[in-house]
Amino acid sequence: MTEKPTVLFVCVHNAGRSQMAAGYLQHLAGDRIEVMSSGSAPKDQINPVAAEVMLEEGIDISRNEPKILTDEQVQASDVVITMGCGDACKFYPGKRYEDWELADPAGQDADAVRVIRDDIRQRIEKLIGELLG
Repeated sequence: MTEKPTVLFVCVHNAGRSQMAAGYLQHLAGDRIEVMSSGSAPKDQINPVAAEVMLEEGIDISRNEPKILTDEQVQASDVVITMGCGDACKFYPGKRYEDWELADPAGQDADAVRVIRDDIRQRIEKLIGELLG
């Protein structure tokens, strides 16, 4: 792993789960970890309910734009975390891959998305501990 680890979060639409995970990692790790997120079939905008529940945590993801997954992002990453689209992500030797089984926040109300958000936060805190010691 490089001096400053790079983590890529990938979900289908890059509008909910991966954006929330990236938001938490940036917020909690600061500049100690490089963070990217993308999707295999990105939406036009961030899920507004995901943005709303993240703002409750003091994290504003509302201005983020969903991005398409590229081979370059995967190659540049030390850790690739997929959330429901593992098959869309090419495998490169030497990378750490994880698949986080998380419900899709699309079409869900704020209470349901808060449960997903809180699960993501716990996983992010564990990941930071593993990457930074």
